[in-house]
Amino acid sequence: MSKQKQSYVGPLIIIGLLFFIFGFVTWVNGTLITFFKKAFGLDNTSSYLVTFAFFISYTVMAIPSSEVLKRTGFKRGMSLGLAVMALGTLIFIPAAQAVSYPLFLVGLFTIGIGLTLLQTASNPYVTILGPRESAAQRISFMGVANKMAGIFSQRLFGGLLLAGAAAATPEEELQKVETPYLILTGVLLVLAALIWFSKGLPEVNEEQEETEGVARVVHDSVFSYPNLVLGVVAIFCYVGAEVIAGDTIINYGVSLGFPESEASVFGTYTLWAMLAAYGAGIVLIPKYLSQDTCLKVSAILGIVFTVLAILTSGFTSVVFIALLGLANALVWPAIWPLAIDGLGKFTKTGSALLIMGISGGAILPLVYGKLADTIHSTQQAYWIMLPLYLFILYYALVGYKKKSW
Repeated sequence: MSKQKQSYVGPLIIIGLLFFIFGFVTWVNGTLITFFKKAFGLDNTSSYLVTFAFFISYTVMAIPSSEVLKRTGFKRGMSLGLAVMALGTLIFIPAAQAVSYPLFLVGLFTIGIGLTLLQTASNPYVTILGPRESAAQRISFMGVANKMAGIFSQRLFGGLLLAGAAAATPEEELQKVETPYLILTGVLLVLAALIWFSKGLPEVNEEQEETEGVARVVHDSVFSYPNLVLGVVAIFCYVGAEVIAGDTIINYGVSLGFPESEASVFGTYTLWAMLAAYGAGIVLIPKYLSQDTCLKVSAILGIVFTVLAILTSGFTSVVFIALLGLANALVWPAIWPLAIDGLGKFTKTGSALLIMGISGGAILPLVYGKLADTIHSTQQAYWIMLPLYLFILYYALVGYKKKSW
């Protein structure tokens, strides 16, 4: 192992732990959607307010997060993000005691604020820390940690919240969340302290890339970089598609007649598919497969699996929704380095704009839910995925190459 590679392996392990936390907290939303739908008697549209409250915080807080990071640096910003997440998980306790769905949504929004700060710091950190051409490979390592955590959290919370007979009252149902979220609050606070005092996370200078390698086109506004702006739209489409695939699959299985206890594990199928793709990305990128080629393949797979999920039936259709994990996994790690390439001093702001694109996970699942309620078909509502993957394909073929408008 080279000295340069050794220099960033330690920090990557610490960031990997943070991505594990991202995954654990984020991927439990699919279970919470079904759990709250039953506990509060919600329709599809109302139940997907879970993803709206969680992901809309990325739009609200992304730019403020970049300003916070300019003052705190990456490391202390990550620690602060963990502390804010702990506040959000703590809100679940009074929400359960008050039997208040709106208060649960406040807790999810607060968790999202903390995650916004963490994501705004950690994603460019991973990208900049090592060679640019292998950035997607490093982010793929982070994705493995993220999805392993998601599988664990869905198994754990699916067993706690959805398995067995329903409790007699909403109060008794909601008591199930109190202990696990109290424990999660403690874990987040401990991690916040560890990151704050850690000596293993050096600050990195994102402006150095302006003077490295080939000459770059320098603009006076972050919006003058088409590869970034179109990348934000691609992230919006991608996160919407990923959240729909990962967080609707349990409800979709229930709508097809599968018992909740059986459908509760369907979300893990999506995550296992994503893990398989991340493994391939780690091996293939950049030695055998470029980041833009990887993005093209991912978009095409998304189109194919979406159509097959709609045209098939029963468990086969569920499997194709799960296989969207293969299509989705490498989109995020491929878009990031392509979108922030050449931004120099605008890297933190550009990162914040990309994080704002995560609002696709807030808006598009609501559109899916409304469509499903309107046409009375959770399956046909998946047509919404097709234009999302088509735009991602456009970005992979044309969009990322544009250096000026």
